[in-house]
Amino acid sequence: MAMVLLGVGMNAQEVKPNFEKKGDLVKGTYYYDNGEVQQVGTYKDGKLHGEWVMYNAEGEKTAIGNYADGVKTGKWFFWKNDELVEVDYSENQIADVTTWQNSNSIAVSE
Repeated sequence: MAMVLLGVGMNAQEVKPNFEKKGDLVKGTYYYDNGEVQQVGTYKDGKLHGEWVMYNAEGEKTAIGNYADGVKTGKWFFWKNDELVEVDYSENQIADVTTWQNSNSIAVSE
């Protein structure tokens, strides 16, 4: 029993975020404890700014969207199982939501 707890304790270590300067932006990369990327995006003047991409603990993309001076803007996309949710933001408020279902049909052009 003690060996199992010791093994878990050794693997559960905090992974600190990474920040790097890119012109007038700072790119931030945040990680899960397992080392997988949790989210990546940029800051400008200390505020969320530009594209942000979020991932689950298995490394699959779960969301993508943009910030402008700390405010959600434009189209954001959220993936969950076979569903894609498109959320339109206007002035940091939800303006419209569209849910897309993944189907097995394929469009073929001849």
